[in-house]
Amino acid sequence: MLITHDTECALSLLVELLNTAPEVCGAERLPDVAALDAFVVRQEISEIDSLTEDDLRRVHELRTRLREVFATESTAEAAELVNSMVAAAGTTPRLTNHDGHDWHIHYFAPHAALGDHLAAELGMALAFILMAGERERLRRCEAPDCARVFVDLSRNRSRRYCDSRTCGNRLHVAAYRARQRSAEAVPSA
Repeated sequence: MLITHDTECALSLLVELLNTAPEVCGAERLPDVAALDAFVVRQEISEIDSLTEDDLRRVHELRTRLREVFATESTAEAAELVNSMVAAAGTTPRLTNHDGHDWHIHYFAPHAALGDHLAAELGMALAFILMAGERERLRRCEAPDCARVFVDLSRNRSRRYCDSRTCGNRLHVAAYRARQRSAEAVPSA
């Protein structure tokens, strides 16, 4: 699957946003405007004016709707959710080359509200995944105690965990130890 750098960056931002939810982390990672502002800076989201409580509320609502896309059972259902988000954001595609980045497309109006900015940008990234027939790349971590999501951009769609160094490694070590205990429990012949 050919995926542009811009779309890959938007998908990374999507995952970071979705994984700030309390049902994922046990606590809200975007509890106030200051945390939201720090998130915007950390994720290098451009063309954002000062944030308000309304921005925080709208980002929380958007995060819930975006998470629903990962839970859909069909591409048609996912497309309906994405279409409604992008339409509500009032997308305004335009070419731009800012901050040392080459020409790329922004799908949001200049200085749009953060919720609209994210709905347009993240919605379009999801639209490209759906259009390519790759909805199965939108995944939840398979670790039983993890609620994180990720986008599997591996060539063979084989990624199973949000992070192989934490969830994947932890489960592999647990399986290894279980095999070792089983081997020790079997008496030698």
